[in-house]
Amino acid sequence: MTDLITENLYNQYLAFLLDGRRDKCAGIVQNLLNQSIDIKVLYTDLFQRSLYQVGELWELNRISVSREHMATAMTEGLLSLAYPRLFDKKKVTDQKNRVVVSCVARETHQVGGKMVADIFELLGWDSHFLGANTPVDHLLVHIQEETPDLLGLSLSIYFNFPVLKDSVEKIRNSFTNLDIFIGGQAFRYGGIDEISKWPHVQYIPSLSRLEEILETD
Repeated sequence: MTDLITENLYNQYLAFLLDGRRDKCAGIVQNLLNQSIDIKVLYTDLFQRSLYQVGELWELNRISVSREHMATAMTEGLLSLAYPRLFDKKKVTDQKNRVVVSCVARETHQVGGKMVADIFELLGWDSHFLGANTPVDHLLVHIQEETPDLLGLSLSIYFNFPVLKDSVEKIRNSFTNLDIFIGGQAFRYGGIDEISKWPHVQYIPSLSRLEEILETD
């Protein structure tokens, strides 16, 4: 926990999130922004952590899928509160790199991918976020049109791992040397070892690790 996001504040936010209290959650987020919280800290210690916990509660059958969807949708809306600060604090770089971030086909959870795209933007990249359930043929067209330096793929449901594998194989056949970052909640259940065998593909376990890699390149 940080000085601004205490354990008590986090628990309050999580309770409001699960109760559908959008006004209370927005008040907490706006207050943190007014205190000039680091965007990466806000994303990691509040948004990401709470969504992971909501997902765990759903997996344990302690909340319904509708409540999980509500919390996810609320979080996606709360991200917009940070956008003015995001672009105000965007790093200015001499070299303009471009990244395409997308969820694989059949993947409907897009908040994680959106946060990743925002972190790229914050660090000075030109970031294209394609959203949830992007068919691989449409993704290939976009890569061809935009010629990104990097591709990010998000996977939240492990059941969709075969779709990810098929997508990577098709992307690799068309763009042999394109670097690919892959991440998401799905990898709590496996798949990391298989990813490590793919050329030019790297597993990114967290937003913090993503920042470390981009800052050192």
